[in-house]
Amino acid sequence: MLKLPEVTQLQKSLPKVQIYRKFELTNAQQTRFDADISRIDIVNEVSSRTIPSIKEGEKVKNFYVLSVTLKTKDYETRNIERIAKLIPQNLVFSLQFEEEIQIAVFCEKVFATDWMPESKASIQLTGLNFDEVWENIIKKIEGGEWNNDLTLKENIEIKEKQEKLQKEIERLEKLARKEVQPKKKFELVNQKRKLEEELKTLWELK
Repeated sequence: MLKLPEVTQLQKSLPKVQIYRKFELTNAQQTRFDADISRIDIVNEVSSRTIPSIKEGEKVKNFYVLSVTLKTKDYETRNIERIAKLIPQNLVFSLQFEEEIQIAVFCEKVFATDWMPESKASIQLTGLNFDEVWENIIKKIEGGEWNNDLTLKENIEIKEKQEKLQKEIERLEKLARKEVQPKKKFELVNQKRKLEEELKTLWELK
């Protein structure tokens, strides 16, 4: 899976009922989960045992790849989070719908690549230890710019703030366009400008 060495391969099914029980999902939540996900399998263990050339990191000792067969591309991200929280390990998700794959990872939130043909789906093991390998995998999947002077967590926190600010800026812009009262429109535009300045400051941290 994902063009990883054969020595890392394994095959272990993860029954959906375990997730239902762990999170005490309601019937409605179970229905939505089942509408998204057909099957879950643990298909790779990447560790210093399976790949001795990569040493254990201080924080990351290994990671697993989960193959998740989807019934729809329009899945709920929360369902992927539930799977991640069920298994206390570092996980890479190979989300498959028909002949396409999306690679995802959960680190504070779900990051995912664009959809791609199954034949092109892969991850690279770049780094001298699993701390470096894991961080590089997350960066590659997220695909944005990263500040190497900041920690992984700090980078993610900045990205989350950027997303929230951008959404609020867009909301204020829509309100300002519709507003007919000059005073109220002026207030909305000022709020938007302040948030744009804050967003600009965050971009400078990257």
